[in-house]
Amino acid sequence: MTAPQTLFAKLWAAHEIMQREDGTSLLSVDRHLVHEGSHHAFAKLESRGMKVAAPDLTFGVVDHYAPTRAGEVAADIRRMIDTLGRNAKAHGVRLFDLRDPGQGIVHVIGPEQGLTLPGLLINCGDSHTSTHGAFGALAFGVGATEVAHILATQTIWQRRPQTMRITVDGALGPAVSAKDLALHWIARLGADGARGHAIEYAGSAVRALTMEGRLTLCNLSIEGGARLGLVAPDQVTFDYIKGRNFAPKGAEWDQALLDWSGLKSDAGAAFDREIMIDAADIAPTVTWGTSPEDALPITATVPDPATLEGAKQEQARAALEYMALTAGTRLDQIAVDQVFIGSCTNGRIEDLRLAASVLAGRKARVPGLVSPGSSAVKKQAEDEGLAHIFTQAGLEWARSGCSMCVGMNGDRVDAGKRCASSTNRNFKGRQGRGARTHLMSPAMVAAAAVTGHLTDVRILMEGRT
Repeated sequence: MTAPQTLFAKLWAAHEIMQREDGTSLLSVDRHLVHEGSHHAFAKLESRGMKVAAPDLTFGVVDHYAPTRAGEVAADIRRMIDTLGRNAKAHGVRLFDLRDPGQGIVHVIGPEQGLTLPGLLINCGDSHTSTHGAFGALAFGVGATEVAHILATQTIWQRRPQTMRITVDGALGPAVSAKDLALHWIARLGADGARGHAIEYAGSAVRALTMEGRLTLCNLSIEGGARLGLVAPDQVTFDYIKGRNFAPKGAEWDQALLDWSGLKSDAGAAFDREIMIDAADIAPTVTWGTSPEDALPITATVPDPATLEGAKQEQARAALEYMALTAGTRLDQIAVDQVFIGSCTNGRIEDLRLAASVLAGRKARVPGLVSPGSSAVKKQAEDEGLAHIFTQAGLEWARSGCSMCVGMNGDRVDAGKRCASSTNRNFKGRQGRGARTHLMSPAMVAAAAVTGHLTDVRILMEGRT
């Protein structure tokens, strides 16, 4: 009899072509997603007179530099977008460009288009490729050299990571989201807490999440140091996929369901690490520092570096200096200058619905930008009246793209300004040089917009469904 296997082990074995003496494996790649930043890899192919090995498995997306607001597009940004267009055309790659109704952030449109499917190995030159693991896919980001290797061979060399299972049991409380769950475990384990591991999320609280919640959870795996995140596919997964553009149809769909039903960890499968979390312990959470691990419940106060140990003390002091915060300050007393709702973490229709449920009938006290995760999400939000709620509240409704998450397209937070953001990173300068970012759920961002300071969204949701 064979030993019980984890879901990760099954996926790795299904894609392993060979293993070198040093233990590094050559894996076959099922989907390769490229964006404007992939031009170096295409240039390398051109310099060697090579073509993309599997153009039917390669998909181009304009997202990182996509302009989301009216106005002139900077010459360097236009050049990046045009270069991707030329490379896609030259190699016969399907491109979701700015004029395509399917355009959007790569980690939003992959699932949305049915390109992301259980059991696949998916790569992209972006660290948050782990998002796609929500479908039970082996998905991780790669560097520029690896992008070129995949384009040329449709394979990748990779050292096998260790495994970790994070089990979250119980029910999440009112207004507590997958974003709060992710920030909770990252704060508990640290930004390096899962380094070198493939995480499988399990437990009743994870099973209760929608696909959009699972996507958020897997997206943030990287912020805890993990190589990737996984959720075993189930009926929630299958219902989401069915009927999407690139999803299997007819008899192929029936066969796919049979194949996908085996994509789960066997009973008794051993993980290198096991982490248990009680969902009842998770509250609406915000970050106070310059790392996603600097996160606490909104009811807490800014920590005193003196209470921390070792290198954490100096890190906290530097973070508080950059963030212009004082130890002991209540988090819900921190004023913000602006808000942002969007990104591959929280720019999906469910995220916008939650934010709109807080903003409905209210006015924002600070300016803000809402950038949907895709053109399809934008249209749906407009059809449902969500966009009207945002604009009536005083927020700006933009086009889809990475936008203020990375500040590559002109959407930036000015130096010294404080932003309540639904994005994934609060590093120094992430949203603009000198910008101060507080990470939180879209609902919490909406609450901050209404009050002008970090706020417990549960207060604003009292009496609302």
